[in-house]
Amino acid sequence: MGKDVIVACDFSSKQAVMDFLDKFTEEKPYVKIGMELFYAEGPSIVKEIKARGHKIFLDLKLCDIPNTVKKAMSVLSGLDVDMTNLHASGTIEMMQAALEGLTRPDGTRPLLIAVTQLTSTSEERMREQLLIDKPLDEVVMHYASNAEKAGLDGVVCSPLEAGKVHNRCGEKFLTVTPGVRFADGDIGDQVRVTTPEKAKELGSDYIVVGRPITAADDPVAAYRRCVAEFVG
Repeated sequence: MGKDVIVACDFSSKQAVMDFLDKFTEEKPYVKIGMELFYAEGPSIVKEIKARGHKIFLDLKLCDIPNTVKKAMSVLSGLDVDMTNLHASGTIEMMQAALEGLTRPDGTRPLLIAVTQLTSTSEERMREQLLIDKPLDEVVMHYASNAEKAGLDGVVCSPLEAGKVHNRCGEKFLTVTPGVRFADGDIGDQVRVTTPEKAKELGSDYIVVGRPITAADDPVAAYRRCVAEFVG
């Protein structure tokens, strides 16, 4: 599977996201629809963006008891998204149930990936606030191994951990990595960040890029720069 740049469309309305996507007259970027937009506009926004020809990563990060997640995933499977996710911290049993719910009667399903630790999480915060005393790298690798055991396609992790995930879980196990900023950009509220070019070197399969593209003076130029640096 080739590398790709996923644009995080973290907008609060249909009008805002459509105005943004209208700027792309040649490309059809892979789009991430997160909680803000999905909760504002509902499932219809997924269908409308899909109808425009975009691949969609539906980023809702489900985490609940296995049966609830299974039922929720069976609903999401009907939206024809290309990728969706959940929290690896919800246990192997929950991830297996999610996979069952996501798989359609004909055997097809979107890619399913698990969030290991958010890129806004530092080892200090994990230790002091979550009472997880293991090193951050060790926790991420353990969560990734659990996701692989559950049959998932990959994980969301920092680009800094992508290569290690591949070493642990294999090259075909996908690494979807937010926390990507241009070398001359602002890192915002992220802690574990790197550039598109460096993410490529580190082994990321997909990078998720939001504000460096969506808030750019010229979003199309920023997107193209990102693709050039990451995909080549």
